[in-house]
Amino acid sequence: QVQLVESGGGLVQPGGSLRLSCAASDSILGFTAMSWHRQAPGKQRELVAHITSGGFTNYADSVKDRFTISRDNAKNMVYLQMNSLKPEEKAVDYCHAERETIPYRLSVWGQGTQVTVSS
Repeated sequence: QVQLVESGGGLVQPGGSLRLSCAASDSILGFTAMSWHRQAPGKQRELVAHITSGGFTNYADSVKDRFTISRDNAKNMVYLQMNSLKPEEKAVDYCHAERETIPYRLSVWGQGTQVTVSS
């Protein structure tokens, strides 16, 4: 089973930028999609950005035009570039790998990386 390890979180001022990285222990080519989710204190985990094996992307409305998800299949890496960060986007950000084809369904989460947006 693939393991996912996120990095790149930290403290940033409002309006600042961070680039998150997700390193997979095995090839990500066998997954339907990779994605980033975040969970703020007291809130449910929410989808932030999603990228398919073919490279097609979609984003939560709240981050569209500010965030960019990308992947490097050769390096087994997924990235999330976050620009113009807002204080309410303090959260733990998680990388997710999914394969939805029956009978091969699989869902794997990373451990998360903390993003703090504060003056």
